[in-house]
Amino acid sequence: MAKFKLDEVDHQILDMLIDNTRIPFTDIAKKLLISAGTVHVRVKKMEEAGIIRGSSLTLDYKKLGYSFIAYVGVFLQNTSQTKFVLERIDSIPYVTVAHITTGKFNIFCKIRAKDTMHAKEIIFSIDDIDGVYRTETMISLEESINDKKRLMHTIFNEL
Repeated sequence: MAKFKLDEVDHQILDMLIDNTRIPFTDIAKKLLISAGTVHVRVKKMEEAGIIRGSSLTLDYKKLGYSFIAYVGVFLQNTSQTKFVLERIDSIPYVTVAHITTGKFNIFCKIRAKDTMHAKEIIFSIDDIDGVYRTETMISLEESINDKKRLMHTIFNEL
């Protein structure tokens, strides 16, 4: 499959969508001095090329009562159990991210919880999965950087 080429208008459209996935195409068109149809066609092409995959909401977890973040490194008894363990981890809704990793841990997870007691329950439920040898937890004191827009600008400049 050929590499999809983005031009400056595509970059500007993506830039606005990164800031607000719900921005109307007519608003994008007005800001870029192009037609809403052009925006629609370009977004559709980027979706078909797999550059844009769905859209997402940004939630304020603190306001929802889930401000506690921890990272859980998972040690497995055998790496052959990775798929099985990941399937069980996937059933725990408070695990928001899980990576298969090299190095110290076999799997590395991010969890969101209400408080330390709730986090303990989540961590224990991970620890109780067959195949998990042990876990190691790090508490996040603050999420200091969470900026996908900076990455997108860097990627655009490299294209």
